[in-house]
Amino acid sequence: MKVLLLLGLVAVALSEVTRYDGELVLRLKPVVDEHVQVIKTLSESIKVDFWKPDSPELVTIDIDVDIHISAPHAAMVFTMLQQSGMEHKVLIGDLQTAVDGQRDNNGISPRAHSYEKYNSLETIQAWMSTMASTNAALVSKQVIGTSFEGRSIELLKIGKKTSTTKPAIFLDCGIHAREWVSPAFCQWFIKEAVSTYGADSQMTSLLDQMDVYVLPVINVDGYVHTFTTDRLWRKTRSRRAGTSCIGADPNRNFDAGWCTLGASSNPCSDTYCGSSPESEVEVKAVADFIRKNKATIKAYLTIHSYSQLLLFPYSYTYNLCKDHSELLSVAEGAASALRSLYNTRYTSGPGAATIYPAAGGSDDWAYDLGVKYSYTFELRDTGRYGFLLPESQIKPTCQETMLAVKYIAAHVQKNLY
Repeated sequence: MKVLLLLGLVAVALSEVTRYDGELVLRLKPVVDEHVQVIKTLSESIKVDFWKPDSPELVTIDIDVDIHISAPHAAMVFTMLQQSGMEHKVLIGDLQTAVDGQRDNNGISPRAHSYEKYNSLETIQAWMSTMASTNAALVSKQVIGTSFEGRSIELLKIGKKTSTTKPAIFLDCGIHAREWVSPAFCQWFIKEAVSTYGADSQMTSLLDQMDVYVLPVINVDGYVHTFTTDRLWRKTRSRRAGTSCIGADPNRNFDAGWCTLGASSNPCSDTYCGSSPESEVEVKAVADFIRKNKATIKAYLTIHSYSQLLLFPYSYTYNLCKDHSELLSVAEGAASALRSLYNTRYTSGPGAATIYPAAGGSDDWAYDLGVKYSYTFELRDTGRYGFLLPESQIKPTCQETMLAVKYIAAHVQKNLY
């Protein structure tokens, strides 16, 4: 492991930090099949970073398509769009300015942990150790695996310690590396759980009756890479023989309709499904942990960004799951609770029908394993900042999301037996 980490540090030292000067994020509005074809042709002729949906294969009429393009290609792209008559607008006019503006430089040391800033993996894991050691009656830390590059994958178990095994909720964040507000929420949840236990009746009841496993960063290698080298990296950092392309999409790598709809078998694609189900060691670590604790885990919540959605199975098929009515009712209630604070509006529904099909997702896999209450959150915003949500929005985003998570948790509690 030490050798892997040393090699990783050398690679970081030798690599250049990716800059995005003059690069654009555009929103396209395809309304006819010709527009869809224009977007797909564009993706074949130049490098296009799809922000929403995740890949050109998922583009259909009447859905907004957010793409990131390089500055040298801007004139050609605008010409193609104008010739096609497709409606479009610029969401971000200079991506590097948006990257620079995401951090508010509020005087906090880069190494000091803060709930209102984007913390590095090193800072997060040091804070996790502190939370466990200073709240030993409520919190314990576990290492559930090791990443491709040799980093530990760590979670906190939160709940009043008892002599018997309690039912649990599993909450994870950071499966896609560039979605920084996701790990920020997991840290916020831990803070709220620990600081309000004994004062907030709902949280106290939850942690007395259940445990909550919180995994702040699944994709640890990718997350580190977004801090050191490429802010918009999405995948893992695994390497495999036969290709120079790095990583797989961990949320296409679970064994749920693996590598069918909405996933790619091309190792260079951002939605690459991996060489086999659970080929990514980070995914296998999570899957193994949930399988090991299958008898007690009653809910699975996974946090992503962006789009303001609350999704549930299925994403790998358009068929409705057997618990559709209940899961939809709970999602709508949770979205309503979230909206009550800042009037932030979420759309709820099954993944495939609500946004687009995507096989190999963690929520579908957990549901098929038997975890009934399986939900995916897509946090703020709807595209103004996309993956580059400013630090000033961490607090309100986390505050409102807590209301939704507590709503779901309360429903799970009521339906334990």
